Amino acid sequence: MNELQTAARGGKTQDRTRDSVLRQMALLQSMSLDQLREKWFDLYGGEPPQYKKQFLVKRLGYRIQELFYGGLSERAKTHLGQVAKGDLVATVNRRIPEERNANETILPGTRLVRIWNDQRYEVTVQAEGYEFDGRTFRSLSAVAREITGTRWNGKVFFGLKKVYGKKAEGGANAR
Repeated sequence: MNELQTAARGGKTQDRTRDSVLRQMALLQSMSLDQLREKWFDLYGGEPPQYKKQFLVKRLGYRIQELFYGGLSERAKTHLGQVAKGDLVATVNRRIPEERNANETILPGTRLVRIWNDQRYEVTVQAEGYEFDGRTFRSLSAVAREITGTRWNGKVFFGLKKVYGKKAEGGANAR
């Protein structure tokens, strides 16, 4: 039994300890990423995974409650394991990527089509570059620059890579 559980079983200190747990959980929201990683090391005894802040906040909140309330019983863990056996998603051992790996090459012969300013543009992938308008370019970014007159990430322009944040709108001319 850890110190949080011992305090939780005591009489008057139980309310104070619960308040402490709530305060700790509320404090997680205002902590920096470095502070969260330090807290992780304190609560888990090892290096934290390289995930975003919100993931660490959720896992640390769970860990604080787990230490206070005692976590799942062995029976519950066994039951969850049995339920997960029949679920294909729960038993996947590898991460399924959302998009293609950036280092993967596009197969020669692939045609990429983009409509820009009501005009259709077609690029053919070759072994040593990208053919557009009878010329060969070294990169998709060079093709996108030729089409738009501005700098673009070629994979983003042709829809091969997802965009997040403000750039996701793609400008007034994008379709």
